[in-house]
Amino acid sequence: MRREAIAVMLKGGDRRSIGKSNQIAQLVLSEPQRFAELVECLWGEDPIVRMRAADAAEKVTVTRPELLNPHKQELLGLLDEAEQIELRWHLALMVPRLSLSGTERARAAAALQRYLEDRSSIVKTFALQGLADLARRDSNLQGPARRALEESLRSGTAAMKVRARKLLKVLQS
Repeated sequence: MRREAIAVMLKGGDRRSIGKSNQIAQLVLSEPQRFAELVECLWGEDPIVRMRAADAAEKVTVTRPELLNPHKQELLGLLDEAEQIELRWHLALMVPRLSLSGTERARAAAALQRYLEDRSSIVKTFALQGLADLARRDSNLQGPARRALEESLRSGTAAMKVRARKLLKVLQS
C-alpha cells in the first residue's frame, strides 16, 4: 500500500480549521522519519497546508524537540522571512526548542523582537513566550526579554499582559 503524502493529508477546508493536523502530529510521533516531510510543507504553496504543517510540527516538537535540529538553518531562515501569521506564531514556539549557539539564539531573539511589531496579538504573545524561552538558556538575552515583557505589561493586549506576568515570574525564579 502506498503511503499518503503529508501535504495531501493537510489540504482542504479553510483557515478556521486545523484539519488533520492532530492526526499528522500523531503519525509523525509514531513515524519520526516523516518529520522532514512535514517540515517541507512549511514552504508549500498552499497557506492552509503551511499553517497546518506548522501546527503539527509544533505539537510534535513539544515532546520530540530533537527532531527540529537537522532543520535548524532552514527554520532560522523561515523565522526571519515568514509573513503568514499562523506560521509565525508556531515558529515563535518551535525555534527556541532548537539546540542553538549563542549567535543563533541572538538571531532568533532579534526575529522574535520584530514579531512583537506584528499586527496579530497571537504572534506577539507567542513571540514573548519564545523570547522568554531563549532567555532561560542564555543570560545575555535576559535583559532584553525582561524589557519586552515589562513593555507588554504596560501596553500589550490582555493576552500579552497575562503571558508577560507569568513569564516574568518564571524568569525571576
